[in-house]
Amino acid sequence: MQKMIDTDLVEIVIEYKNNKNIYMRFKEDQKLYVTCNRFVSKKAILKLIDDNIIKITKMYKKVCKTKEQDLFFNYLGKQYTICYNESVKKTYLEGDVVFTPNKKKLDKFYQSEMKRIFTSEVERIVPYFENIPRFVLKFRTMKTRWGVNNRGNNTITLNTELLKKEIDLLDYVIIHELCHFYEANHSSHFWKYVEKYYPKYKEARKRLRS
Repeated sequence: MQKMIDTDLVEIVIEYKNNKNIYMRFKEDQKLYVTCNRFVSKKAILKLIDDNIIKITKMYKKVCKTKEQDLFFNYLGKQYTICYNESVKKTYLEGDVVFTPNKKKLDKFYQSEMKRIFTSEVERIVPYFENIPRFVLKFRTMKTRWGVNNRGNNTITLNTELLKKEIDLLDYVIIHELCHFYEANHSSHFWKYVEKYYPKYKEARKRLRS
């Protein structure tokens, strides 16, 4: 049995058990698994999917994104195909492929590169700013913000996901957060500071949103 979900024709696998309720979930193979009582008809299952299509579509997109992450490695605006090879001693990039022994080593490579590049770019940009306090640079994954300037303890935090973006977008976020040492809010004065150091900031904001 198949069903159109989002823009894909998805296979539905029915697993009969002595359940009172009907359970639906996606697995890594991107098929929709439905667990239900043997007396539940296929017609009833399809109707339940239609009634919950928004939620199911979100579930499907999430599993597709996870699958894509297992296949590709995004680094500084470019997508690399992941090649797992246990004989490889360390992770490295060659052409449009990233060679790595395993996912753990790939994650370690990402974290190492993120710290190296982020720190290097901050050190390169900071000398252009005058009268800003000494601050601590931190990194963490954030869902809704690319960067945070905590003026209370002079800490700038950058989103680890920025390593996947082009380096000029990383520079924009760094400049954005440094400008918060001059203006805490997003007033017109703040954006004038940003424009001084990054004239095409409006374009950068649009690219980050996309």
